[in-house]
Parts: sequence; structure tokens; C-alpha cells
Amino acid sequence: MAQEQIQDQRLTQQQKLAQSITQQQLLQAQLTELPITQLVERVNAEMDDNPALEISAEEPEFSEYQEAPESSDTSDSYEDEERQSALDEAFESLGRDDEDLPVYHGGVSSQEEREEIVYGQTESFYDQLKEQMDMTELTEEEKGVMEYLIGSLDDDGLLRKPLHSICDELAIYHNIDTTEETVLHVLHKLQQFDPAGIGARTLQECLLLQIERREPSALKELMRKAVENYFELFTKKHWEKLQQQLLLTDVQAETLIRELRKLNPKPGTSMGEVVGRSIQQITPDFIVDTQEDGTVTFSLNSGDIPELHVSQSFTDTLKEYQSNKDNMSKQVKEALLYTKKKVDAAQGFIEAIRVRRHTLTITMKAIIQWQHRFFEDGDEASLRPMILKDIAEKTGLDLSTVSRVSNSKYAQTRWGTFPLRYFFSDGYMTAEGEEYSTREIKAALRDIIDAEDKRNPLSDDALREELTKKGYPIARRTVAKYREALGIPIARLRR
Repeated sequence: MAQEQIQDQRLTQQQKLAQSITQQQLLQAQLTELPITQLVERVNAEMDDNPALEISAEEPEFSEYQEAPESSDTSDSYEDEERQSALDEAFESLGRDDEDLPVYHGGVSSQEEREEIVYGQTESFYDQLKEQMDMTELTEEEKGVMEYLIGSLDDDGLLRKPLHSICDELAIYHNIDTTEETVLHVLHKLQQFDPAGIGARTLQECLLLQIERREPSALKELMRKAVENYFELFTKKHWEKLQQQLLLTDVQAETLIRELRKLNPKPGTSMGEVVGRSIQQITPDFIVDTQEDGTVTFSLNSGDIPELHVSQSFTDTLKEYQSNKDNMSKQVKEALLYTKKKVDAAQGFIEAIRVRRHTLTITMKAIIQWQHRFFEDGDEASLRPMILKDIAEKTGLDLSTVSRVSNSKYAQTRWGTFPLRYFFSDGYMTAEGEEYSTREIKAALRDIIDAEDKRNPLSDDALREELTKKGYPIARRTVAKYREALGIPIARLRR
């Protein structure tokens, strides 16, 4: 028995290929993941710790990146592929398991579904409207109604609660016995508040309210007619058909479309905040600007990060020590090791900042190319299906790199400030092979339900028929799935 045990104990030799991650690669991964506010803190801490790292006297260089209106989906070639590959490997080795990250379902995390993030101004959305209410002449009853209306607005600034429900809730919860006529009267006053479009009950009403604020002109009348009479053509961006219906020349149509695109479908976001439970001020990492001709430009937000360089005195000292290394005392050698360590650390930190800038730039550039229509018009329905893998393939980055960049960064746009994960969504493929963004279909579904007769709400089958008419031929069970995802009850509970 002992002999058999001895025979089973054998030495084997195997070749195994493994890539070790250097401290520099880990540093690059960590800095790339940090949002701008945390990066500023990290830079300040590094400067306090490393005397070889100094602020450059020169002004920092800021680059602006531009995408034309008709951008190509062809991937650009980028330098430093080997360094980027190492960065991707480093992300895999960060001291945080992927299980600790929010689970992604087409760009919206399960954590986000439970708790929205408040971003923008520290003054709340409610408080800004309340200030305007206090400057408006109202009776005591109207003040109570107004305050309740403000509290009933969705985070995009629209009112989706029926007036009769508001009357019932005011009577039950606030002991205010009022009529729908009074609520409507107060709502009209709320709709005069800034920003234009606040308090609208539908997207169409929201846009018309904004048009009404414009100075009288022939263009204003054309805009009103387009939104009021040809709303479906407008929302589906059938510009040629709209031009034909309005009997416009090419120049007139171009001017009309340009002005219509200036309208904001989400006036609440321009007040700088989405109402939620967690209150924190978010500093955007990207500043995105859309020009009148549809050209989209963006720049990285540098925050208060200075341009860094290695201290010249440390560099000179290192050169002097190295030139006399044959006649060094022990004390001088220790000084040399200390100087070299600090200079290497400073150079590595500066390089990690550069890699972060490169990674963020190509990621945002790819997102803008993919979602160019949204950055032009700000319409949620314009978001194309886009998953993390799409951007990873377009940029040449690893999936984990794109995931972490998108999970922690924000972009300030003409239409509001959004987390990068907002631009990601799953797609729905029809039997005919057409693909639509699930967010686009949900937006259309919500608009149909908002416009339905509340005394006779539409069943899921009827909703399916309406969606098919709008160009979204989806199954009834898919309608039910999206309706539930939007938190909208079945027809008999919507009466």
C-alpha cells in the first residue's frame, strides 16, 4: 500500500502562458475608470505625495473633437494598440470583482432601476418651480393646487397624470375640494413658467408651448402648423412629406427643420436635475455641443486638473548622480534611488493621465457616431440600438474597458446631462428583419397611452394595433412587457 502511494506521487512539468500586470498598467486602468471629480482628488493627492511631480507653467492643451452630420460608421485607426491592450488586461485585474458592478440590461442597470441619480444643480427641480410660484398671483386654493401640480410632474417636466385624478387626490390627501376647470386654470399658469414647455401633458403640447413663446412671424406659424397638424410626420422625421404638405421650397423647409430641432422635448432636464432619492452633484466628463447644421463637437472636461510635468530639479539631480555613479557613497546611492523612484512615478502618472484622455476620447467619439441623431434632436426615440460590444468593436477597446467608462462618466449635452449608459439600449428585431431601439418603442407606447381616452383606455391588443400603425409591428406579449417596464397598469386600472 505504501509502495502504491509512493508511485502515485509524481513530478510533472507544464508550460503555462500568463501575462502579469504591471503597476503602471493598473494605474492606467484605475485613472481611466475615475470620473473627473475623483480624478482631481487623485491628482492632488499624487502631487502632495510626489515632489517630482509639478504643475507646468504652460497652459494645458484641450482638444475639441468634431463629428459631421452624416458621420461614417467606419472605425478609425488608433495608435498605441499594445498599450491599450495592456490597459484592457489591467481592468480585468482591478481590485473589484465584476459581480460587485451593477448588472447591465441593454445599458440600464438594475441598480439604476431601483434608485435614480440626481444630477445638475444642487437646488432642486421642485424648489426652482416653487420660487416662480411664489412670484405668481394666486389664491390660497390655487397655491395648494399649483404646489400639487409641481409635485406631480415627471422628471422630464411633463404632467402625465389626468386632471380628474389630481382632483380626487387633492380632495383625499390634502382636503382641497376643487374642480377640473380650476386645476386646468392653474395648470395654464404653470405652463407660463420657465423653461418653456414645463407642465405640458403631451410631447405635442410641450412643443406647441415653446413655439407660442416665440415672436410673431411667418416661421412661427409654420412651426405651429407643422407640430399641430402634421405631428406624426414631424416625430418620425419624414421631412420630405412634411415639406410637400406645407408646400415649402427647399430653403424654407431647411429653415423650418432647423428651428423645429431647437425645441426641447424634455424641458425638465434643462433645469439641471432628475428627481430621485440620492442627491449628489455630478460634474460632466464630456461637454457635447450640437451646431445648427447638425455638426456635433465635444471636449473633455479637464476640471481643475493642471498640466503636469516632471520637476526639472529632480531630473538634473538624477543626471548628475548617474554621471558620478562610480564614486558614490552609500548616502549618495540612497539619494539616487529615492530620486529615480520619484521621477519614474511622476512619469508613469503623467502617462496614465494621457492614456485616460485617449480612452475617453475614442469611446465618446464612437458613441456620438452611433447615436448622432439623438445629439441632433435630443429625442429619446432617436436612440439606435447600441450595446457595449458595439462600442468595443468600433474602438478596439476591451468590453470591460467600455463597461467601466460608461458606468462612471456623464455627458453634458444641449438636451441635458446624461450618464453614458443612457445611450445604450437593446434592439427589437421584427419578423421583417427591421431593428428598433426598445427605448424608441417604449416612447411611442407611452405617447399612445398618454393620448388615449381615459374613460375607455386601450387594451394591449389595441395598443399593439396602434404601434403597428406607427411603424412598430410588435407582438401583444411584447407590448405587455414594455408596458409593465414603464410601470403602466393594465387597461381596466387606467380608468
